[in-house]
Amino acid sequence: MLQQLDATSEWDMVIIGGGATGLGAAVDAASRGYKTLLVEQYDFAKGTSSRSTKLVHGGVRYLAQGNIKLVREALRERGRLLNNAPHLTSIQTFIIPVFSWWEKGYYAIGLYLYDLLSGSLSLGKTQVLSKKQLMARLPAINPKGLFGGILYFDGQFDDSRLSIDLAATATVHGATLVNYCRAAGFTKDGKKITGVTLVDTINNRTYQVSARSVINATGVFTDSVMQMEDAAKHDMVSPSQGIHLVVDPFFFPGTDALMIPKTDDGRVLFAVPWHNKIVLGTTDTPIETAAIEPLPLEEEIGFILKHINRYCTSQIKRSDVQSVFVGLRPLVKHKGQKKTALLSRDHTLVVSPGGMVTITGGKWTTYRKMAEDAVDNAVFIAKLPSKECITADLPIGNPRNRNGWMERLINQNPAMADLLHPQYPYIKAEVVYAVTKEMAQTVEDVLARRTRLLFLDAHAAMSTAPMVASLMAAEMGKDAEWEEEQVKVFTQLAHQYLLS
Repeated sequence: MLQQLDATSEWDMVIIGGGATGLGAAVDAASRGYKTLLVEQYDFAKGTSSRSTKLVHGGVRYLAQGNIKLVREALRERGRLLNNAPHLTSIQTFIIPVFSWWEKGYYAIGLYLYDLLSGSLSLGKTQVLSKKQLMARLPAINPKGLFGGILYFDGQFDDSRLSIDLAATATVHGATLVNYCRAAGFTKDGKKITGVTLVDTINNRTYQVSARSVINATGVFTDSVMQMEDAAKHDMVSPSQGIHLVVDPFFFPGTDALMIPKTDDGRVLFAVPWHNKIVLGTTDTPIETAAIEPLPLEEEIGFILKHINRYCTSQIKRSDVQSVFVGLRPLVKHKGQKKTALLSRDHTLVVSPGGMVTITGGKWTTYRKMAEDAVDNAVFIAKLPSKECITADLPIGNPRNRNGWMERLINQNPAMADLLHPQYPYIKAEVVYAVTKEMAQTVEDVLARRTRLLFLDAHAAMSTAPMVASLMAAEMGKDAEWEEEQVKVFTQLAHQYLLS
């Protein structure tokens, strides 16, 4: 990738930000035939895009808010994503418990409409459950006051794995992507942006690249990139923090997810099976400053435990939490609206005086449509030759290539089939693949995003770190000092994913 960066004098499109929207834009632009460069200051999906609730959904609660347009678009995109990345997505059943006959009718009607809006991309028909049927499907639920439930269908996925496969798909179509490469400034001709100054933070090297168009897809860091073009204060994004607690499935057996439709702050709360764990979340807490490693607040931890324990017979304690991860939502500000739980999840696109296209807001499910809108606008502003978007039906990733590569490695060296940790399915070959084929540069890259161990069990991830560092060092030609530093840095980080 760095060789391609060196060899190219001008890019049709430079995309800043390697999360869902930026990677989606890279796939879109490259598959249309534009000369595309994406740069990411940290690792791909390091921020919000690896820290979602792992749902590909239309947004049941947006339906209750009357945002039919957003729900219809998200349901359409949900269907496309499940079709385009079947190896990383699945259909998930959700159950809403109800406590009166009118609640049952209210949610049943709403979810029948949800089905209707999904049209031919429906994942299954909503079902009304009796109390007995609900108890059979959700054995952990507290039966007190229970009247029955509504079962509906939505999607689930592995967010950072999808990000890595989007990156791989973009490169297949000719894009150049560089992680650990920071956009440090712009070059201009008058007001118009004509290039970007980049800093490769691993090799400490600066590049000046020419760009016919620039897309800012930096999520919660949107305002700071806009400020690089124009030093005036930009105040477009209102960051909101959401935390997730990960617990053992003992507390919530079965294959159905629980959806609590209304918490004390007006949000929904989920308990979702994921990678043989249960993800509990999420919160919606306005924050002043966006951080790359946000921390959970005590009130958020208490909020989730209090609400989930109202519904479950087995009470979950802090000590039962195996990992806590925190994501920041780039919500777009609206005058007079201060409560982030009520801010729109629709996406917003802005073109600056210098021609930079900024795309922000939205959610993972609609990443493809956001990318299409951003690329369409960049093409128009830069007067690039118009070409049709082809991503609606474009397959993402190639799991057969990945699995075949690892099988060949294991055939050459059977020890590569050894587990990284006895309780989890990840093997040594995945570490080697992550380094040689997926641009993993740190132990964190491997244990947080190429595999998901840090998000599933922080203690297990810490115990695995020395082995991962050793495998990476052998592949990358690093010394013992590098290994030691990597383990130290990762261990410090992993402690932030623990409650005790």
